[in-house]
Amino acid sequence: MPGIGAGEQGFPAEEIDTSRPHPARMYDYYLDGWDNYEVDRVAAERVIAAHPQVRLSARANRAFMRRAVHEAVRGGIRQIIDIGTGIPTSPNTHEVARETDPGVRVAYIDNDPIVATHAGAKLTDAGGAGFALADVRRPETILNDPVVRGLIDFDEPVALLLVAVLHFVKDEEDPAGIVATLGDALPSGSMLVLSHATGEPYEGYAAGRTDTVARDGVLDVYKNATAALNLRGRAAIEPLFGDFRLLEPGLVRVPLWRPDGPVPGPEELSNTIFYGGVGRKG
Repeated sequence: MPGIGAGEQGFPAEEIDTSRPHPARMYDYYLDGWDNYEVDRVAAERVIAAHPQVRLSARANRAFMRRAVHEAVRGGIRQIIDIGTGIPTSPNTHEVARETDPGVRVAYIDNDPIVATHAGAKLTDAGGAGFALADVRRPETILNDPVVRGLIDFDEPVALLLVAVLHFVKDEEDPAGIVATLGDALPSGSMLVLSHATGEPYEGYAAGRTDTVARDGVLDVYKNATAALNLRGRAAIEPLFGDFRLLEPGLVRVPLWRPDGPVPGPEELSNTIFYGGVGRKG
């Protein structure tokens, strides 16, 4: 199947907002990427000053994504919807999936036009992958997008990736409802890969004043970004899985999800701000 690129999106370059930091471009900076602007770098450095371990958290989150995608493909899934793609950073989802099966199809979704400018060269050039400019807050538009419909067979199991996305959705925007709408469109056997930022300490590791100051400092930076950060605790994140039954080991700090290397200690786990889990439908 030929690649479905981003060239048909038809947005002008001036739609790329460089006046305010964008979380996707800040995340790219945490991962030592180059596809960001001065406003993003300044904001990201303020986050790093407040929480120096944020780069380690970003890398741990990427590693979780890779392990979860391998698990999904080994389990027989051959199509993926990756929402909140972010700036392409190799290995991207299709590259990870195709380490197990070269025939996996991937539909990438993001609401940042700068992601689309890179999609043709870095995400869709290998075929069997496409990009759609859309927002997770409008899940119906994702499900009905022609790029998604051209790649994804909704009669066959799908891996839905919501990796480091839902903490940019406010409570009043109903993150659980968003997941439910997306999940309802997927057949039995589909999987949900989800990670979410938290401000609570790791179990058994007491948070001190420094942790609270760091959390508040990070939140202040994102208040001025194009999307505010909404930290949630484990008790609020787990229900987001809805009809997707969590696989072992459940919802855990991302380094603890089926690790393929040494397990960090309690302090490092407390500084890893992402919870992650994988659920299966049906």
